[in-house]
Amino acid sequence: MKVRRGVFKSVPSQVKWLIYLLSFSNIGAGYFWVATSAYLPERGLTSGDIGLILAVNGLAFIMAAIPLGVMADHKGRKKILLWGLAGMPPALLIYGFTSDFEWLLIASAITGVSEGAFMTTWNAMIADMTAPENRSEAFSLSFLAASLSSGFGLALPLAFPALQGMTGLSSEEMHTVFFVILAALAMLSPITLRRLLKGHNETIGGGISLRKGENLRPMLKFSALNSLIGLGAGIIIPLIPTWMFLRFGAADTFTGPLMALASMTIAFASVGSAGLARRFGMVRAIVMCQGASTVFMMALAFAPGMNMAALFYVVRSALMNMATPLSDSFLMGLITKEERGLASAINSLVWRLPNSVTTVIGGSLLAAGFYVLPFALATACYVAAVSLFYIAFRNHQPLKEDAPAIGDRPSPQG
Repeated sequence: MKVRRGVFKSVPSQVKWLIYLLSFSNIGAGYFWVATSAYLPERGLTSGDIGLILAVNGLAFIMAAIPLGVMADHKGRKKILLWGLAGMPPALLIYGFTSDFEWLLIASAITGVSEGAFMTTWNAMIADMTAPENRSEAFSLSFLAASLSSGFGLALPLAFPALQGMTGLSSEEMHTVFFVILAALAMLSPITLRRLLKGHNETIGGGISLRKGENLRPMLKFSALNSLIGLGAGIIIPLIPTWMFLRFGAADTFTGPLMALASMTIAFASVGSAGLARRFGMVRAIVMCQGASTVFMMALAFAPGMNMAALFYVVRSALMNMATPLSDSFLMGLITKEERGLASAINSLVWRLPNSVTTVIGGSLLAAGFYVLPFALATACYVAAVSLFYIAFRNHQPLKEDAPAIGDRPSPQG
């Protein structure tokens, strides 16, 4: 028998291809969001316009997530995932060919619905196509590939000045060219995934149920604690660049590369998370990563200088996000196959809502000159969430499952 080697050797090959083929869309998504915050102002939009564009995206996600989660469980996750991925190319084309504010709002709404379709189906599909013993590695690979591919999309504008010098194109023309190229690239994801999943037989549920006791109680515990993490994170984590500017005078020429470095570190740190789960157990591994991250987050508030603050931030990000694929895997183990789409939607919403609210609070505290208090409040939320998670789930046993919906099949080329 041939022995497979590699860090993710236990992940079925079809799951690997599922993850790899999504990268086309992730590159476009990364470019879309850096264009929203950094390029649209160049085309005359105000910061208020950008804020409204982002707000429309969040509202579209919130309104779409639950209905799409129910549809995914009732109609099939494959269809919802493919429909969602098909939304990114038109949004990129709108950005490329018009500066009309109403059309940009439409593009933002499309991406919000697209994200809702993705968030309610992706984790559930990976869970359906794996077994408990290899699920954590599959989620780690997914997290790694998504971080690298979206990070590539985020970094693309760094090459534009050199390309403009070589081609003689203006900034607007260069951006338009890449919007078109990446729209075509993003379309490869739904096209190739449709072929890959052609033989995928899904477990279709009968609608909303989340059976009391078996699914509902543990899922509500998990989601409540996840919302507490979102509550704390929103107070300071999205505002770290602002805090570093106010505290140390760090310009975006410093914080921009720092965010990119943190993203790369997060991606590769996730590789080790499955090994931690095998050695210490899923719950203990999550607690170890999140607990250690909390220590560095609080230390960040007292960093003596900009370089030390940057180091603490990168370490904190890596540790906290090592737990992300484990948490995704753990949630899927709480829920029966038929209801994983709805559970993913609910869990995403309970994190997004408090996170959005507390970012406003954190910004107000920084504006008032409180540079330590946001970290203290966030740390309190994290400590409570991590402690309660361990107490609630330290003896929890995952649901017994049938065999994965899809086995280890050949690649789409074969």
